[in-house]
Amino acid sequence: MPQRIPASEITAAQIGAAEINAENIGKTFGAFRALNDLSLDIRRGEFLTLLGPSGSGKTTFLMILAGFIAPSEGRLMMNGKDITHVPAEDRSYGMVFQGYALFPHLTVEQNIAFPLKVRRRNSSDIKRRVGAMIERVGLVGHEKKLPAKLSGGQQQRVALARALVFEPSVLLLDEPFSALDKNLRALMQEEVKRLHQETGTTFVFVTHDQSEALALSSRVAIFNHGELLQIGGPQDVYERPASRFVAEFLGEINLLPLKGVIRNGSGATGRFEDRAIILDRATQKIGDEAVAAIRPEHMHLTETPPPADCNAITCCVEGATYLGALTKYHLKTKTGTPIAVSIPTAAASPLNSRTDVWVSWPTREGFLLPAGE
Repeated sequence: MPQRIPASEITAAQIGAAEINAENIGKTFGAFRALNDLSLDIRRGEFLTLLGPSGSGKTTFLMILAGFIAPSEGRLMMNGKDITHVPAEDRSYGMVFQGYALFPHLTVEQNIAFPLKVRRRNSSDIKRRVGAMIERVGLVGHEKKLPAKLSGGQQQRVALARALVFEPSVLLLDEPFSALDKNLRALMQEEVKRLHQETGTTFVFVTHDQSEALALSSRVAIFNHGELLQIGGPQDVYERPASRFVAEFLGEINLLPLKGVIRNGSGATGRFEDRAIILDRATQKIGDEAVAAIRPEHMHLTETPPPADCNAITCCVEGATYLGALTKYHLKTKTGTPIAVSIPTAAASPLNSRTDVWVSWPTREGFLLPAGE
């Protein structure tokens, strides 16, 4: 078996090189516009997640990558070669489907061997590769079992092994964990992340689960209504979203409408209710009105005024929700703007409803979004 370069050993120059280029891809189904003028590069060896709500276009784009459907406009390039109309079987990409798509009459080892037999590999090569993959995905002892005798997680491992056994340059995964329970889903996420690091294969992963995308990806591409809204590293898209949709889709966020916004170098100052709000980062083009956006985990609660170098507003406690490691407080400002604050439960203080408190956050946290988005 040729030696793959582990993802951890691929140089920055190699990762930066584009393996697949989507150029102005559009797709129409009758009167429905599923994708609109989409362009992005998929880098060699990266873990790229396509994230968005149902109907956003992410799966349509994955099917175009796979060669199962053709774009209505644009072209798809791989290493400088136009593959827009190359059939799926000639692209030799690995594919893991949402429903696993295992052959029910074949054993574990027969399922994994199938793509090698289709490619007419010799029997000794097939035996060696299948044995190596069974060991890699932790299925030793299950080789002779049919899929019906396996758990959901074991079936998922067979699907992954079958997709990787012929060493594809690209592995496409279409919401592969959607049928798994929470604990098994977390376990399989770690498994997929490990396989990516070990093989160095380019992974393109579709999900609508925000935490899954942030946990697994080298980069996240966020879709909505057939448009690519933003692409970047998990920390970039979470902490520096390009739009209000991205900010809200990637997790809970507090939005404070500001008036009298003034730019100050790379930051800005505005007023919320009767308080000045200072933001160190303000990359958006803004006018006199804008929205300050702050994640709940970046806010703090005190019953006394916080230090002067923090942003601070007064709120009334509406209630609290125990979430195990975290406790989430539900508050409202004096004009009725809802605020959520998440605090580690070990550090949380019991606060009665209708209690007045201070909510504060550092000026380095939070960002500006245009008003009225």
